[in-house]
Amino acid sequence: MTRDARDSGVSLAALLAAFSFAMDLGLGQPMAHVLRSWRLASRLGERVGLSDDERSDLYYTAVLAWAGCVADAPEVAAWFGDDIAFRADSYRTDLRGVGGAVFFLAHAGSSGPFAQRVRKTVTIAAKGGRDIERGLMAHCLTTSTMADRLGLDPVVGDSLRQFFARWDGKGVPGGLGGERIGLGMRLFHLADVVEVLHRTAGIDAAIDVARSRRGTQFDPAMVDAFCASAHDLLADGDTDPDYGELIAADPALRRNLTGPELDTALEVIADFTDLRSPYRAGHSRGVADLAARAATVAGLAEPDVVLLRRAALLHEIGMHGVPATILDKPGGLGVTELERLRMNSYYTERVLARPPALARIGAVAALTFERLDGSGTHRGLTGPSIPMTARLLAAADTYRAMSEPRPYRDALPPKRILAEMRGEVRGGRLDAGAVDAVLDAAGQPRHRRRSGPDGLTPRELEVLVLIARGASTRHVAHSLGITPKTAGTHIERIYAKTGSSTRSTATLYAVQHGLLDTLAVDS
Repeated sequence: MTRDARDSGVSLAALLAAFSFAMDLGLGQPMAHVLRSWRLASRLGERVGLSDDERSDLYYTAVLAWAGCVADAPEVAAWFGDDIAFRADSYRTDLRGVGGAVFFLAHAGSSGPFAQRVRKTVTIAAKGGRDIERGLMAHCLTTSTMADRLGLDPVVGDSLRQFFARWDGKGVPGGLGGERIGLGMRLFHLADVVEVLHRTAGIDAAIDVARSRRGTQFDPAMVDAFCASAHDLLADGDTDPDYGELIAADPALRRNLTGPELDTALEVIADFTDLRSPYRAGHSRGVADLAARAATVAGLAEPDVVLLRRAALLHEIGMHGVPATILDKPGGLGVTELERLRMNSYYTERVLARPPALARIGAVAALTFERLDGSGTHRGLTGPSIPMTARLLAAADTYRAMSEPRPYRDALPPKRILAEMRGEVRGGRLDAGAVDAVLDAAGQPRHRRRSGPDGLTPRELEVLVLIARGASTRHVAHSLGITPKTAGTHIERIYAKTGSSTRSTATLYAVQHGLLDTLAVDS
């Protein structure tokens, strides 16, 4: 078996569980809301005759149901202000009828000046919510497209297109209702709302909201089954189980992806994450490709190149927790807005914290916005604490962002980008070697040809890492398939280039320049 075909250590179910944490942030809910809803829907499904095949389809339906909110986030923000706050508030209201109309009108233009709020309120009332319905359709189509790209059963895509359908047929698409809505989606419709009310207001509130929407939004049979067993179904609702164990216990969910399968799935997540802002379309994939080319230029080993590309694909997954009103604001950000934006990297780290193979990717992704001088986020790390993979990712992200338009500026021309990147090096924020590698990979001129700091060649970088980790000259020779004499020559040149005189000083040099990447994925 080739290395590429080996077990990646990550199942699609576990990867999408992590993605659902990001969706929770976008809904204004604590992480694991979606997974708690899935668990509740699954338990209820056992009482109403859900089959084994339907159980696995229910899982993928649940973890992807809200993924389409990235597609309509800019539109929701344009109409209702903070899209995250809007979605959080929506759980307490039946969005059809008088209550729904009052909710939409009350939130229209909520973040703008009074005249703007009045104008948007009048517009929504005049159009009868047609623009809102188009947004809901876009959500469903986007989500089903994601399921298709992930290779899920077509049944999952069909179910996801019913996310805004209602039992009474008054949802989207119009006229679809009753038992024409898949059983899994009918279960999730109820569980998604009940979980929030139970967590925030208690079991009586959960039962009340189910009964109040019986026969309108929710299937009466599902409501009756839930209310009859609510205390049992919600008995441990205040504690979270190990969702990794729950996934591993289901044969239909636990198969791990191969390396290429994981890369494909990460690309899908990256593409959909970037939909959160029209200015970021293609950003994550572009950063990933640039960072991987730069890593090759810099002489990183293949496992590190693979790790870096995967981290780059996910480096902005935490943006789901940042309102679109901030991401797409045409002017400068206020102090509070900047703090919310700075949470991006923290969210990225937490979303990708498990399983271990995904956590290694997340550990690098979360360092994207760290800077050598300690001015970055979210940990404020300084040079020696930032590995070379993260230094390259920071440089690649900076370069790519400058080459793209933003709501407050046009894309920068190549010469301006070159000047800005070199300014970041002079200011001590970005690593010189990483910037050189990125500029080379991007086809930009750089100061001088070099593969590593102080002109270390790719082979010398390999030798430096080995000796820093305690390898003898003979061990270096054996590991790299060279003679001991050649290995000794490399070590002498490393000492000369780095100003080292002993193994310990060479090790300190490697640490200072982020060459001992303890976050590297196992090959």
